[in-house]
Amino acid sequence: MYIEIKKISLKSNEVNMVEPTRLFDLITYQKENFPRKDSISDKKDGKWITFSTEEVQSVVDKFSLGLLKLGVKPGEKLAIISPNRTEWNFVDLGILQVGCVDVPVYPNISVQEYEYIFNDAEVKYAFVANEDLYQKIFSIKHKVKSLIDIYTLDKLEGKKHWKEILELADESLRERLNQIKETVKQDDVATIIYTSGTTGVQKGVMLSHKNILSNVKSIKQIMPIGNNDRVLSFLPICHIFERTAVYYYMSIGAAIYYAESIDKVGDNLKEVKPNYFTTVPRLLEKIYDRIMEVGRNLKQPKQAIFGWAVNLANHYHPQGKTNWFYNLRLWFARKLVFHKWIEALGGEVKGIISGAAALQPRLGRIFTAAGVNIVEGYGLTETSPVITCNRFEDFYIGTVGYPIPDVEIKLDPETGEILTKGPNVMLGYYNKPEDTKKAIDEDGWFHTGDIGVMIDNKYLKITDRLKEVFKLSGGKFVAPLPIENKMKESLFIRNIMVIGENEKFCAALVVPEFDFIKKWCEKKSVKDYLDKGMTCSDAVKERIWKEIQHYNKRFSHIEQIKKFELVDKDWTVDSGELTPTLKLKRREIMKNYKHLIEKIYSEQSTTNHTN
Repeated sequence: MYIEIKKISLKSNEVNMVEPTRLFDLITYQKENFPRKDSISDKKDGKWITFSTEEVQSVVDKFSLGLLKLGVKPGEKLAIISPNRTEWNFVDLGILQVGCVDVPVYPNISVQEYEYIFNDAEVKYAFVANEDLYQKIFSIKHKVKSLIDIYTLDKLEGKKHWKEILELADESLRERLNQIKETVKQDDVATIIYTSGTTGVQKGVMLSHKNILSNVKSIKQIMPIGNNDRVLSFLPICHIFERTAVYYYMSIGAAIYYAESIDKVGDNLKEVKPNYFTTVPRLLEKIYDRIMEVGRNLKQPKQAIFGWAVNLANHYHPQGKTNWFYNLRLWFARKLVFHKWIEALGGEVKGIISGAAALQPRLGRIFTAAGVNIVEGYGLTETSPVITCNRFEDFYIGTVGYPIPDVEIKLDPETGEILTKGPNVMLGYYNKPEDTKKAIDEDGWFHTGDIGVMIDNKYLKITDRLKEVFKLSGGKFVAPLPIENKMKESLFIRNIMVIGENEKFCAALVVPEFDFIKKWCEKKSVKDYLDKGMTCSDAVKERIWKEIQHYNKRFSHIEQIKKFELVDKDWTVDSGELTPTLKLKRREIMKNYKHLIEKIYSEQSTTNHTN
């Protein structure tokens, strides 16, 4: 099922193309127009394993035929729980080809969340990566009446392996498969993705083939990635940001390489030498912190040159509009310092796309000035996901760009909430018609829950989440996100959450940058952190308060942090305090650190400081 379109040009190749209307059409589309020997690749046992476009199509077809032999029927829900790997694509596309709906789930959520999702979606079969995930799902199997069986992607003793379904493939069912594929319409539900949720119960977002492919089509019009490029994928493919990116890569014939893990990204960058990749701000922050640590350990005069280059980059114009004298100095900085940054990213990177959370403008300026072009976009699971995006040739650092083709936005005149409309907007929330009505109004506008402003009447800037803005007891409203993003520029602060709802003043819970502070303590001969612990050290508290005071100057009096408490461990996805895209789960953090919050707002509290 294809729609004919006119001849278009892709890089140097001109071919007659037809636009896919179902997600599983993408491999056929790639095979017909730019077949690759390395369509998708991952690393197993220290060796990169590649699959050609034709091999991918063959495995996907066998998997679909095996599912039919197994008795799977169109419309049934099948779950995938796995880090990024080639099997993810085989299972995903194979499920979609038989008219089923796939339910991708994060590998690092709680057993209780798995139980809720599986029951809500009425999952029939689950495909899990490894022994640990198998045990988690097996432990809830008796509580999920719909669940028939569990298959593993790793080969495990005594467990059903996904390749057993390939072995079931019966060519006599080929005609039936083709008939089913013909019945799958572009407006059919392709996937149900459960939102990670910073607040409240997870909701299943129903996305159609058309929803996601409309996003792919729009991205193709604004991104320069071509069929001669390599991409490295390491963000969770179960999240719509990376998943749509992978479909996009397939649609333009780029070679997709899956990183071994987040911890191995640095090594994999050097091996694959990607031209592009997507990322989230937190990972860029970690890369930046490592680079800065190297710079601080340089000996003079190299350390001075490094500092000069970084300071120069920090003054890069938000739109790249710099004068000849600045450009001359930047040329020298790139030759002397920044070329090593490029090498650390593989040496051939042309651009990075950042999303899922707000990127610190400082990082955008510095990396772009260094020659690592970063563009930031914005969207939600409910919008498949991209709504707006900066372009590599037209950007404004500190904003999320302007709408992609075929998508509209407007701001609510009273609240500033961002509303959007387009073919990318979800079908609705699964089993939650009332929530769907609240999210999508009668005119078809989806209410994002985010607050924004327009810069130069063109570029959208996200200022906060509508639900996260709180009111102080004096009646003044505070948006915590801009304050948090600015405070995290400090080398001493790893993470921070601003609090103060119904209180007299703003305060904060602060996760210190443990490794950096330890070295700072050793350098400054601070000893009390050894006896008291870092979060109880008077010297550490004084130093972090100095940092907070420095950044407080950027905000109005009511927005300034008056007190803070240090927490003794990092907030992570595994601890349940961050979403899989590394956003704060404010409700969980408030619950976990209730004692510290009570301490901050205790009338008797004299710890920390007030202005």
